[in-house]
Amino acid sequence: MSLILDVAACVRSSSKFSTCSRCLDICPVETIEWVDNLPAFTPSACIACGGCVGVCPTEAFSLSNFSTINFFFDFLESQKEDLHCGEGIGCVSTLSVEHLIALALESQLPLVAHPQGCHCGGESTKLQDQIIANLEEANFVLESIADNKQIKIAQAEPILSNEENRSVEEVSSTDRRSFLSLKTAIQSKQSFDEAVDADELKAFSLDKEALSRMKESRIPDKRKLLFSVLKRQEKPSKYEVLATEDISFTSQKYVDEHCTNCQICYRICPTGALSSDKKFSLINFDAMLCVKCHLCHDACEPDAIHLQAGFETKELFEPTQRTLATFDIKRCHSCGNYFTYTGGEQECFRCKIEEEEAMALHLHARKSIK
Repeated sequence: MSLILDVAACVRSSSKFSTCSRCLDICPVETIEWVDNLPAFTPSACIACGGCVGVCPTEAFSLSNFSTINFFFDFLESQKEDLHCGEGIGCVSTLSVEHLIALALESQLPLVAHPQGCHCGGESTKLQDQIIANLEEANFVLESIADNKQIKIAQAEPILSNEENRSVEEVSSTDRRSFLSLKTAIQSKQSFDEAVDADELKAFSLDKEALSRMKESRIPDKRKLLFSVLKRQEKPSKYEVLATEDISFTSQKYVDEHCTNCQICYRICPTGALSSDKKFSLINFDAMLCVKCHLCHDACEPDAIHLQAGFETKELFEPTQRTLATFDIKRCHSCGNYFTYTGGEQECFRCKIEEEEAMALHLHARKSIK
């Protein structure tokens, strides 16, 4: 397997103000670096552990000849209980919190994860630490939305047999049909062209094709998977509110009075979680589409967008599009274009600037004549 980067999906390509560094932070061999604000890596130094794949909020990173979605279905179909590195997956760090939640909810057997068996990063413990953090967060969310669906975290390395298979009871035909219907509904294929010089730093740039794809909102496969699994689950008898710092893969937001309706936040949102209407008279937000990449916060010049202190688990089962802000939109008397009206003359910001510049030039000309 080799590492692939879809530069158009990387949040750092959308704004120079993006502070996302998850891929660099998780890399156990420190081969990822920034070149012109974008990730770059040396293929020959990469160990294809998949740690960056697991932590990337927009799935910009992937591994050739491996699909987390295919692994999800293969693992469930095998009816295995133990989740550890090297069995159908290079490293468990490739799986995000969303994958783990979906696996626990869909599995007919209690799952046991073996993070202590991860030696994929050599002497570095970054991957093992990330696996444990992902498992703890997944269990934290599972505890609030489902009964008896915890993933047990083993404190010792897994004992591997020659066959690597457990004899388990056959799943019922009903469960089988249900499983196949889910698989048919959301399974996707991925194909990429690989052409790298393994001994040189592979840097990326935004060509016309990448710039064109950046304009399209894309929901990561792991979010589609989680949403599809949640729709099949029985809703909890009551919903809870979880601390926002305890949830890494989604959020709820609010916008304060400093917002100028500059439109940056919903124009650069990679998934369409933030949106507006045709007149740009409001800001809508859908928590189930948010991947908590922080890009909207990084790009907001007046720092008007914020995370709510708590995340409502109701959003996982009954997602709603909430309006965070509304604006008074009027037509400019000078140019006829719509603009955000805040009082005074009904003139847009651009026309005001042009008028001020014209007045300045006029005064300068009069002084020159004198």
